[in-house]
Amino acid sequence: MSRPGQAAAAERAGSGSGRIVKLALAAAAAAIVALVIAMIASGAATPRIIPGLPDQGAFTRWGMPLAKLTMDTAGVLTIGALLAAAVFLPSDKGLLGKPALAYVKAASWIALVWACAAAATMVFSLSEALGLPVTDVLGGNELTSFASQVSQGIALTLVVLFAVAIALFARGAITVGTAGGLLVLALVTLLPPALTGHSASSPNHDLATTGVAVHLLVLALWVGGLVVLCTHALRRQPQLEIAATRFSAMALWCFIGVGLSGVFSVIARLTSISELYTSAYGLLLLAKTAAFVVLGLIGWWHRKRTLPLLTAGSPRTFVRFASGEVLVMFVAVGLAVALSRTAPPPPILPVDQAFDVLGYVMPPEISLANLASLWWFDLFSGTLIVLLGGLYLAGIIRLARRGDSWSGGRTAAWFVGMVILVIATQSGVSRYAKVLFSAHMAEHMTLSMLVPIFLVLGAPVTLALRALKPAARRGDRGPREWLTAILHSRFLRVVGHPAVATAIFIVSTYALYFTPLFPAAMEEHLGHIVMTMHFLLSGSLFFWVIIGVDPAPYKLPHVARLILLFVTMPFHAFFGLALMSMSTVLASEWYDQLGRTWGASGVHDQQTGGAIAWGFGEVPTLIVLLALAFQWWRDDERTARHADRRADAAAARTGGTGDAKLDAYNDYLAKLSKRDSEKK
Repeated sequence: MSRPGQAAAAERAGSGSGRIVKLALAAAAAAIVALVIAMIASGAATPRIIPGLPDQGAFTRWGMPLAKLTMDTAGVLTIGALLAAAVFLPSDKGLLGKPALAYVKAASWIALVWACAAAATMVFSLSEALGLPVTDVLGGNELTSFASQVSQGIALTLVVLFAVAIALFARGAITVGTAGGLLVLALVTLLPPALTGHSASSPNHDLATTGVAVHLLVLALWVGGLVVLCTHALRRQPQLEIAATRFSAMALWCFIGVGLSGVFSVIARLTSISELYTSAYGLLLLAKTAAFVVLGLIGWWHRKRTLPLLTAGSPRTFVRFASGEVLVMFVAVGLAVALSRTAPPPPILPVDQAFDVLGYVMPPEISLANLASLWWFDLFSGTLIVLLGGLYLAGIIRLARRGDSWSGGRTAAWFVGMVILVIATQSGVSRYAKVLFSAHMAEHMTLSMLVPIFLVLGAPVTLALRALKPAARRGDRGPREWLTAILHSRFLRVVGHPAVATAIFIVSTYALYFTPLFPAAMEEHLGHIVMTMHFLLSGSLFFWVIIGVDPAPYKLPHVARLILLFVTMPFHAFFGLALMSMSTVLASEWYDQLGRTWGASGVHDQQTGGAIAWGFGEVPTLIVLLALAFQWWRDDERTARHADRRADAAAARTGGTGDAKLDAYNDYLAKLSKRDSEKK
């Protein structure tokens, strides 16, 4: 580049950096002003101080929300930088381009700020909990105990550790896969503090916890992605049109996710509509909702007007609207932090010992009628079911529009699995699973040994590979390329090994129930979510090895699959016998606090659960045997057809029958006949 060209580029870079600094200052000011106004309006800034009781002081009162605002902002920006590197910007055969590498390096530094802000939030949280000034907290030994024993302190400790890990690993990241893995870790790091706040103590804490988790994830992707996209535009970096188009497609789903999760969170926290305008918490929710509606209108305008202008080579309009949207987003972030500092209206709870723990009143004595009628909406499982069923249908519709067909048997298998999953997680089975060990074991066996069979037979990966289009740019990674990379990853090659998949399927059951993991998982809604996902994934992994239709790292002969099935299933029977012989109740503290007054004792109910585990394997084994026999027959039939086609091709070339042995024998007979005729 000539010197005038270099000077012009430097001038553009300098002006772009100046505009970025101005936008950052404006966004920070907007968030802080919204936070201050909201705290003053809600009364959190001027609490009533009772003489004689400890008071943490004004420094903690204001330092806590500012530290949390910094922590949340740094987390969102880290996610945005990694999102731009892994998804928005094109790659070259899995390697990050120069702009993407710059964003990964930026994510490393922002993650360090994230860790420091989380540490500061931990100090202020302890100061607030003890009612002591920060100087007294730092001089004592309480901080260590808070960080390792209290749920809120443990959550912030996890944020510090994970954020430091992101900062370290991002320094050497050069591939899209690494950036994607760090993005997933950053999204996970965002969750622990939110899951230990007001949502965990709401009357319907299951709905509130899942709602706030989904709300945070989609909001972080939306806000972080837009901030980095706006920075990319202000710096006049290349490939802005591609990044903006990809962000726009993601932003629509984020808008829907934020809206729905927000509605569920409000339902979980407020007991009446009037609390929206009669409580400080409700008024803050309305203000945040207004900001959300404004963001939706701006997003619609982006899709309709500014993206075409950007494609036409006029980025200024896009930058102006994107900057305005960033300011509104940070106002919403400030309101969200103020909302987290404001307690919801105290609910009027029923007189029920189990309500505080379960989030619903103790159900009546278990019966088939109650199992069929006491439906309970679980947001996490419901969202999972809608996503799995919707994506599968979308794949079938895309194939049909293209003129391709998809197996009706595979479709039926997939949706049979969906129906069983609905029954296991949304009906009375799910409600009683938290009250009775026997119901929990029935749910466990269904999720790990019945639902995965039908999901695996549905061949979702094969459907996705056929329905998804390759990336528009050669060497780039779209959804199909990401799926292919995961299928060929070292991780999947390890866990997809038949020995490893079988060990996970067997050992994890014993490790869960015969260690402190089960009592700990029963105490938290997050533990129930983890158990549900583990049952589904471990079962799907095992049956993928046995009867999987989708591409797999290892392909076992049918005889080996049959042997592996018969070797594995008795271990669940042994597990059931072990439960039936126990005289102590697993997770007894959890079941004792519920105050159940009907039904069998804890020991007898646990023995019933063991009997369910012992006898449940017969039906899944029969289904797998039928599927395996059918696949074996189809494979032999396919092999025979291939052999016939090869034989026909060989016959056409040589004039023989196509069977090498038969042709050799016929040649031998012809030679004998010729020899006899010559002798005559």
